[in-house]
Amino acid sequence: MSAVNPGIFKAYDIRGIYGRDLDATGAELVGRAFAQVIGRLEDKPTAELRLGLGRDMRLSAPEMAAAYARGMAAEGAHVLDAGQVGTEMLYYLVGSRDLDGGLMCTASHNPKAYTGAKLVRRGAVALSGDEGIGDVAELVVEGLGPEPGGGSVEQVEIYDGFHERAIAFIDPEVIRPLKVVVDGGNGMAGPMVGLQLETFYWTPDGDFPDHEPNPLLPENREFIMGEVIKQGADLGIAWDGDSDRCFFIDDEGRFVDGDFLTAILARSVLRKHPGETVLYDVRASRAVADIVEAEGGTALINRVGHAFFKQRMRSEGGIFGGEVSGHYYFQEFYCADSGTIPALLILEELSLRGVRMSELLAPLHAKYFISGEINSEVEDAQAKLEEIADKYSDARQSRLDGISVDYDDWHFNVRASNTEPLLRLCLESLVSEADMEAKRDQVLALIRA
Repeated sequence: MSAVNPGIFKAYDIRGIYGRDLDATGAELVGRAFAQVIGRLEDKPTAELRLGLGRDMRLSAPEMAAAYARGMAAEGAHVLDAGQVGTEMLYYLVGSRDLDGGLMCTASHNPKAYTGAKLVRRGAVALSGDEGIGDVAELVVEGLGPEPGGGSVEQVEIYDGFHERAIAFIDPEVIRPLKVVVDGGNGMAGPMVGLQLETFYWTPDGDFPDHEPNPLLPENREFIMGEVIKQGADLGIAWDGDSDRCFFIDDEGRFVDGDFLTAILARSVLRKHPGETVLYDVRASRAVADIVEAEGGTALINRVGHAFFKQRMRSEGGIFGGEVSGHYYFQEFYCADSGTIPALLILEELSLRGVRMSELLAPLHAKYFISGEINSEVEDAQAKLEEIADKYSDARQSRLDGISVDYDDWHFNVRASNTEPLLRLCLESLVSEADMEAKRDQVLALIRA
């Protein structure tokens, strides 16, 4: 069995089954290849590189992170190892210390058998399949040459500095006493967030004894939705495994859609940074652009995926960006995504406005009727997209990411999955829930025909 299955190198990260697709021997090779790729990107010898390292709570993480460190040091790099941290803390380490790059040993929200890594270059800019990850894969598969050696590993403590940086996004003095129920999914949110809350599944545990750490799946958020109602809480917050995404439950026990959350966060950010630009993804409700423009900001629609958000925020100066999937990006946090900062901003927003979460959302629920993301298996995704374009040829259309079809009072986006034979539909009506359902069924019938 090979130490590395070439299939682990994905569009945005490295991910596979521990022991089958990637083991410690393979992780060492990945660490070496990563150092070589960063050396090329920074145009400096690997012996001059300073690289960050972090790991999540997975059972294999201590062994795998140590192997990544050995690999980077074998190329001569100096490794700053932050130990067990959330992914955004690795971004903080790389950004705040101006490191050449960093590697986070994590499989994010995947089930417990998985391992993997997220890779960033200077400024916490993510490597992707198009830029960087493909080069790492090529080096691992084709050979790395002799080890120059001479590197070193230093243990660093970053929790206090990270908490200080995150809390600077709000005014802690305005936060009023709120009953908040939180579900850490036995991931990294517990130690990372640093708040006093009513906590569940808050201890990092790579066995995930309670549920998988992916709150986007309805079965994984049933518990916290019920707990908010049971406890009469003001708010529920759940995080994914490596805690770079957070999800909210309102005081009525309803899941808060990521595009509505983006709209609320945009209003909060624009109050502090008037006239700035906000990015949102092609799947999102028109609520985002409407609120951004009403607040005097500029709304820019963007391709789905963190590499695309981070690049565009840098090139066009966006102050904030939000994806329907629960990734929220902040210019003042190295244009990186955070699961902590949105939680703090929502607590601040509820405190300043003196309202409940359901009251903040009520005007959105009354005007914007969204389907959520619906997947359909298709044999030929491209042919189906052309069929959709032909059927709705009287609408405004965009091919920024899949196909977006826009009418005055309803719109939808259909895009292909990067990893599976699926088309993903998001649709919205500005007429009524019934109109949304009728339009949704009409488009689904075409997709599935």
